[in-house]
Amino acid sequence: MEVTHPATDGVVPPRHRTVPIRVLVLALGTFAVGTDAFVVAGVLPSIATSLHVGIAAAAQSVTVFCLSYAVLAPVLATLTGAWPRRRALLTGLLVLTAGNAATALAPSYGALLATRLPAAAGAALFTPAAAAAATTLTAPRHRARALSYVLVGLVSATALGVPAGTLLGGMISWRTTMWLTALLAGLAAAALALWLPPVPPPPRIGLRTRLAPLGDRRVTALLATTVAISIGNYLFHTYIAVILSPATGGDAASLAVLLLVGGLAATTGVLVTAAWADRFGPRRVIAVVTGALAACLALASAAISLGPAAAAVLMAACGFTAWSTTVPQQHRLIAAAPHSAPLAVALNAAAVYASAALAGGTGGLVLDGFGPAALPWAAAGCVVLGLAASELAHRMPSRAASPQ
Repeated sequence: MEVTHPATDGVVPPRHRTVPIRVLVLALGTFAVGTDAFVVAGVLPSIATSLHVGIAAAAQSVTVFCLSYAVLAPVLATLTGAWPRRRALLTGLLVLTAGNAATALAPSYGALLATRLPAAAGAALFTPAAAAAATTLTAPRHRARALSYVLVGLVSATALGVPAGTLLGGMISWRTTMWLTALLAGLAAAALALWLPPVPPPPRIGLRTRLAPLGDRRVTALLATTVAISIGNYLFHTYIAVILSPATGGDAASLAVLLLVGGLAATTGVLVTAAWADRFGPRRVIAVVTGALAACLALASAAISLGPAAAAVLMAACGFTAWSTTVPQQHRLIAAAPHSAPLAVALNAAAVYASAALAGGTGGLVLDGFGPAALPWAAAGCVVLGLAASELAHRMPSRAASPQ
């Protein structure tokens, strides 16, 4: 059992802790965020039918959420920098809960898009603060493990939250799915209120300082790697219901099973490739994983046409490779900017969500112009560009960002 100490205002000194249950509470919050960000992809046809819009238009709800997250994350981190972390975390989850409830009640397409903005604001406030709090609540020798738990909370949402939401949406309504995401965020807020102790705010950092790592060409090239790979990844996953329709026949239960296969593979991939990055080096892991992902995407249409079994194999392969660059990429950014590593990692997270926004719009254009079969090919092309950017970054001279 953990013991708080009055002298630290309820904050347990790091030397007395391993990875406490409070970090798992933070992971529950990131699970709610991840479910909210990804679950819409599984109910796009239902949203499109309900609101009388095309699937490409419905997918722009993902674009609005992710673009808002990318823009708001550094801004909100600056504006709330002096807040105690507990207040910032609770506020983020409560705003996320309210935003998802508003989405579930949205009477029109325009209202749906508008409600994704507060949901994104809550997610953008919570996730970076959760990563920072996880390191504060954990002894130094366990901080990497604590951060991996927070990250797995996000990724495991694809394994459990998204399939469950997709199945629920197919059985009842996409609005029920959004109520599920609101409930998850609310439960995470309640758990955090009960078990998270006061966490002091980090040193205040201005917006200009947060963007300082962009002055390093190697960091910029690594962020370009993140953008290209993420666009390919999210282009495929945002429109996954449409891409898999030849194998599922539009059946929500079949889609949920395939999403579960991909999600479990994704969670495994994050954990396995994190160990590979330590053993073989992050650049090599990224090169192998992105090459495999590009090949899987290029073969996607052919595999899906063979039926559900082949589609399941494809989802396992795509799931394992799609998210496996996350930890190795963070390793490379920390090595490239050791004196401003938290800022570089935060920029990387913003780049991921900006890429998801770009993927939604790009995928809509591809879908309307060339049809569903072209989506995996477009995704594969983006991943190949990401691999090229990764190798270019490797050949650039390293210049550590100066201490801030």
